[in-house]
Amino acid sequence: MLIILAITFFGITIVGTLAPVEGRDWARSSLWNPYPEKMVDTSKYKKAPPYTMAYCNNGLSNAWSIFGVQSMKYTVHKNRDKIKNFYFTDAMDKPDKQIADMEDLMVKGVDLIIIRAATEAALDPIVSRAHKQGIPIICFSRRVKSDNFESYVSASNYSMGRIQMTWLAQVLKGKGNIVILAGYPGTSSAEERLAGGKEALARYPGIKVLDEQYTHYSVSKGKQVMQAMIQSFGKKIDGVWAVSGIEMTGGIEALHEAGIKIPITGEPRNSYMKRVQEYGFQAMAIGYPSTMAGECVELGLKILQGAPVPFFHNATRLVITTVDTEDVKSDVPWSSMTFPDRPDTEWNDHGLPKEWLPK
Repeated sequence: MLIILAITFFGITIVGTLAPVEGRDWARSSLWNPYPEKMVDTSKYKKAPPYTMAYCNNGLSNAWSIFGVQSMKYTVHKNRDKIKNFYFTDAMDKPDKQIADMEDLMVKGVDLIIIRAATEAALDPIVSRAHKQGIPIICFSRRVKSDNFESYVSASNYSMGRIQMTWLAQVLKGKGNIVILAGYPGTSSAEERLAGGKEALARYPGIKVLDEQYTHYSVSKGKQVMQAMIQSFGKKIDGVWAVSGIEMTGGIEALHEAGIKIPITGEPRNSYMKRVQEYGFQAMAIGYPSTMAGECVELGLKILQGAPVPFFHNATRLVITTVDTEDVKSDVPWSSMTFPDRPDTEWNDHGLPKEWLPK
């Protein structure tokens, strides 16, 4: 049986055909996730437009977050006949500040809140309180611990980790030593990617993890952590599993400077894509598109119109590799998603018109 994948970027639809390997098609599936495939009845929230909506953001500490805000603003602009007010808050990655932001938005009487939680645990009580008071909640990219929300919008972090680790393990032919560059501790995006990747890693007992460190999704910290790992293990490291292209931008710099060329994983951040191409690394990138932010706005409009929505909304993504493995194959050539003349901080699957790109 063939699976047809259709993805739209920059106004161009890319259609690929994926032939799953018997018993191993989980490696390609972006549908694998621990959430029930259920629809949520939102009829109780139905009201007439125009609406007041809000995005309670954990922070703008990296370019991906900024692209996400732009995606929301672009989608709000396209729906300006239905949305009269849209508030944006920035908690600067401080849970206490984000809790205060939520309280302020609740006082403002917003019709719906989209939240990207600083941590799963810290934001759960205030999100649950808002939900109990009748404010529909959409969790974006990062969820809270409870299920007190209408929908969780993400590109499955579990399958992201599984696909990254499967590719790395198969490139290494099931044997070798790896190190792990993780994301921001306590966030669902980071922890879910780790959980998914480690589930896949269990299938390859010949691969040993030498070290695992959080990098706070930071280029500079990714480089520092990678440098320390190189100092500790040197050429004993056979591969790097980085859950994001942000920290792996720093990681690949450290590897290049040390003269070590090994398989690595990441995301289609332009800095990572360019360096892989320039330095000649074996690499893979799996999309975590910021277009999901705009999808949150569209989903919010459906909720306020009383339409049923999925409890877990799984965004479409691309898989890009410099070399294919048995189960992980590239949807498009690496060069087609690498832009030497564009800024390092650009996410190459952002889907925004040129005039809406962050300044």
